[in-house]
Amino acid sequence: MAKKSKKQQAGGTPATVALTAAGVSHTVHSYEHDPAHPSYGEEAAEAMGVSPDRVFKTLVADVDGILTVAVVPVSGTLDLKALAAAVGGKRAAMADPALAERTTGYVRGGISPLGQRKKLPTVLDESAGAHPTICVSAGRRGLEVELAPADLATLTKAVLAPIGRG
Repeated sequence: MAKKSKKQQAGGTPATVALTAAGVSHTVHSYEHDPAHPSYGEEAAEAMGVSPDRVFKTLVADVDGILTVAVVPVSGTLDLKALAAAVGGKRAAMADPALAERTTGYVRGGISPLGQRKKLPTVLDESAGAHPTICVSAGRRGLEVELAPADLATLTKAVLAPIGRG
């Protein structure tokens, strides 16, 4: 098991540690997670009082055998065909949740596009650019990080593409 840094021991996650190390301006929002809530993303938007168009969920898909991260607004769904096209693939399907958790190092409902155990190709829905800041999971349920979409794209080396359906 990897040794945790002092920042992680103090309550940071790999995502927040990565943001701090990169010197990226961000705000961490925490809220009490309700396990009975039907949608992690909608719960986050409600708890923070933020439009669901500005809160983005991190999904892991299998594109032609390659795990790929899709970051889309919680107010919509992922267009798998558009995701495949964005990375030059032919077919995409949602990844096995257990494989997504093992590969990213995060649990479902808390998968962050930042600080993943294994760096995966990432696609950010182009709608993110319509907002000065967006919120994504900070690495655990009940914890979100708010940052500029351009900073998220830079840190994850994300491709911007229309992969969300409203």
